[in-house]
Amino acid sequence: MKKSLLTLAAFVLAFSIQAQVTTPEPSPLSKVEQMVGLTTINIEYARPGVKGRKIFGGLEAYDTMWRTGANKNTIITFSDPVTINNYTLKPGSYAIFSKPGESMWEIYFYTDTENWGTPEKWDDSKVAAIAKVKAETIPFTVETFTIDINNIQTGGATLEMMWENTYVGVPFTVPTDDKVLVSINEALNNNPKASDYYASAAYYYSEGKDIKQAKEWIDKAMSMMDKPAFYQLRQQSLIYAKAGDTKGAIELAKKSLEASKEAGNMQYVKFNEASLKEWGAN
Repeated sequence: MKKSLLTLAAFVLAFSIQAQVTTPEPSPLSKVEQMVGLTTINIEYARPGVKGRKIFGGLEAYDTMWRTGANKNTIITFSDPVTINNYTLKPGSYAIFSKPGESMWEIYFYTDTENWGTPEKWDDSKVAAIAKVKAETIPFTVETFTIDINNIQTGGATLEMMWENTYVGVPFTVPTDDKVLVSINEALNNNPKASDYYASAAYYYSEGKDIKQAKEWIDKAMSMMDKPAFYQLRQQSLIYAKAGDTKGAIELAKKSLEASKEAGNMQYVKFNEASLKEWGAN
């Protein structure tokens, strides 16, 4: 009995030593991953809440450096060079610091990411980019500090921050066009497939590049296919129309229309019918 009691006491003591109280973080960690063009962007940051406080001009004083979040400083990572306000950031990670103002914010991209909050000693030589952006008032309250990437285009997007009743956005560009043109050049000079010609033509069409070259490539792609799909015929018709060959575009749209009906794709049926009407088909 005595031995059993000693064993139980030892177990309880060991459990009490190892046990820890687990509670939620007041400012929970968040991670954002977003593709913009061909560039991967990752953001890690902690998300404080308003919790009934006045934030900007209160908790976060105007014209004072802020960690742009809570806890460890916010970190953004780019897989490719990114351009912000005429500054080119190399691929890698940067801490985001900001200086909120009533009407304008200054956003800093800092090469030293190993800080808890703002650096004890600010080093201007570690500032890779600065963006001055307008602070806009939003007509509702954002309770939890939010960073996101929106307004996504092929060649860029906007890094957005919202908290309380304030919104700021930092536009940036990525080298999508450079990377695509390199891949087109490599693919078309090394035993290209129909898919290579097709993708190249579609990119030139969507990005407003040399439409004659796009027409040449799409024709080459289609000539290498046994039976082009309805969506491929649709793409070819759009390129023809943009190149000024309306007659050819109508013929291709009619083929795409029939193929769309055969495939049971009513969305493309509507697309083709609308185009045929626009191009004046009989």
